[in-house]
Amino acid sequence: MTEREPAGGEANTLARQALTAPNLLSILRLALVPVFLWLLLGPKEDGWALAILLFAGVSDWLDGKLARWLNQMSRLGQLLDPAADRLYIAATLLAFLVRDIVPWWLVAVLLARELVVGGCLLVLRRHGFGPPEVTYVGKSATFNLMYAFPLLLLTQGGSTLAEVARPVAYAFTVWGGALYLWSGALYVIQTARAVATPRGAGAVG
Repeated sequence: MTEREPAGGEANTLARQALTAPNLLSILRLALVPVFLWLLLGPKEDGWALAILLFAGVSDWLDGKLARWLNQMSRLGQLLDPAADRLYIAATLLAFLVRDIVPWWLVAVLLARELVVGGCLLVLRRHGFGPPEVTYVGKSATFNLMYAFPLLLLTQGGSTLAEVARPVAYAFTVWGGALYLWSGALYVIQTARAVATPRGAGAVG
């Protein structure tokens, strides 16, 4: 469901919400993105880059749990969580492309999905709506890709571990990529329904 954004006072509310435990965890996750890229593309410290990816995956699960356990679900959290997910996915794909870990067409398809979703967000904002709620399909896609990325890093080299990780990594990548595209299509449908709703309708399911 997409609801129209409330008018006024939102900036102050978001600033207060930034100090909650789940949102601080999301902010830390975002802050580690440039560190992750530097480790992967600079000194090529794949072990440390892998550790950050694992932290990103665990914290993505944990911040939602904390928000519910501590009753700290917030507007800022609804913005930070998908933003961090998208940034990690885009950054990892680009870094893996530079390192020749994934093919260019996979990166092109998944980043094209991000551009489409970004366009949907702009359309929604122009019509007075906030971003769509994160769907189960979208979270499942992120879950699969966040499993796939560390496994893809492990496939580098000719070790036994790399050979074992390779088919599992490819399976998570294919399944996660398919779900990611599906969730993008759902965002397009949500956007179309929202902008087609008469002004007095309030919310769209």
